[in-house]
Amino acid sequence: MAFTFFFRDIHTIELMVSYVVPFVSGRSVVRIWDAGCAMGPELYTIAIAFAEKMGYFAFKGLKIDASDLDENDTFGKIVMNGIYSSDELARIPRDIFEKYFQPADADGFHKIIDPLRNRINFYKHDLLSLKPVGSEYALVICKNVLLHFTHQERVNVIRMFHDSLCSGGYLVMEQTQPLPSELESCFEKVVTDAQLYKKRS
Repeated sequence: MAFTFFFRDIHTIELMVSYVVPFVSGRSVVRIWDAGCAMGPELYTIAIAFAEKMGYFAFKGLKIDASDLDENDTFGKIVMNGIYSSDELARIPRDIFEKYFQPADADGFHKIIDPLRNRINFYKHDLLSLKPVGSEYALVICKNVLLHFTHQERVNVIRMFHDSLCSGGYLVMEQTQPLPSELESCFEKVVTDAQLYKKRS
C-alpha cells in the first residue's frame, strides 16, 4: 500500500513518459501497470502526463492496470470514481486542472474526466503473490511500496515485473530504491537522475 499526492516526483514521471511514448509509437494498444496505486493521485498524474504527450487518438489505446493490496476495500472505489477534494488537487497546475477535472456533485470536490478514468482498471492485488495482474506491459511503475519489503522480497517482486514487461519495456521505481545488484543483468538504467530502467533483451 502506497500513499502519495498529485504531481509528486513529476520529474521522474515526465522522464519515463519521454522514453515510453516513442517506444510505443504506432501501437494500437499500450499497456501500463501501476503497482501500488493507493487512492490514485500518482496514477492519475501518470495518466495526465501520457495524455499530454501522446495526443487524443494515441491516448485512446492506453490501458492502465492499477493495483494495490487495498486491505480495507476502499481504494478501488476511490480510484474508479476519480473524485478528489480541492485540497488534494491544490498542487496541480491550473491549466492542467481545468483540462482534466470537472466539478463533482459534492461542493469542494472535483472529478477526473471520463477519457482519463476510462483508461483505468483497478485490481486488488498482493505483490508478494508474485503473480502479475497482466503481461506484455510497456511500462511498470512501482513507487513507495518496495521499501516495505525485505531485500529478497524486492528481488522477487522486481523479477516478476521483468517477466511481465514486453521486450524492451520500462520499469520505474522510487528514487530511494535502486535496482538490486542481483538483477543488473535483467535491466539497463537509462538515466542518471531517476530509477528508470529498460528491460534487456
